[in-house]
Amino acid sequence: MIRILLVEPLTLLRGALAATLAQEDDLDVVADLGTLDPALDMARAVSPDVAVVNIALLAGDGLATMARFAAEHPRCATLALAGPDESVLLNRTLGLRVDGVVSTQAAPCELVRGIRRLARGERVVDATLAVAMVTAPRSPLSPRELNVLTVAASGVPSTEVAAELHLSPGTVRNYISAILRKTGARNRLEAVRLAESAGWLA
Repeated sequence: MIRILLVEPLTLLRGALAATLAQEDDLDVVADLGTLDPALDMARAVSPDVAVVNIALLAGDGLATMARFAAEHPRCATLALAGPDESVLLNRTLGLRVDGVVSTQAAPCELVRGIRRLARGERVVDATLAVAMVTAPRSPLSPRELNVLTVAASGVPSTEVAAELHLSPGTVRNYISAILRKTGARNRLEAVRLAESAGWLA
């Protein structure tokens, strides 16, 4: 029996998914949650084999939560449910021990097949989502430049950005100049908006 932890924020969809999976003789939904935060404690209690998670929950702090989940429960495979417009987030999550992705537009049998493959130790990547990930816009910014822009996105002056990142104000100005050049933005605010719309900022 494959034990499943289901994490989906939409109550109606979560119920439909749980009912669909429960029809399979070899699948058992041992818990279903609407948010990711309780998943760590729940997984300790129910020992799932596969966690099925809506990828929207992995944005922002969800990425860190998912990384902790993977570290604490290495025997539990993670399957993300995602749409084709979430390619940037998909690229991030696949680097954080997410073992497979299935499209939210896939037939129920595809989800069932993906869960079974993950339980066997295989990796699962939906073909349509793979194409979306390959064609997603890549960030031209270095990890350090993204750090600077992330802090700058809060609207604080460069001196505060420098203090938070333990850099000199001159170094921050150099980073901002490089960011503007690489993104083609006219100012810091426009660079932040471009990066947020492209999904480059966590």
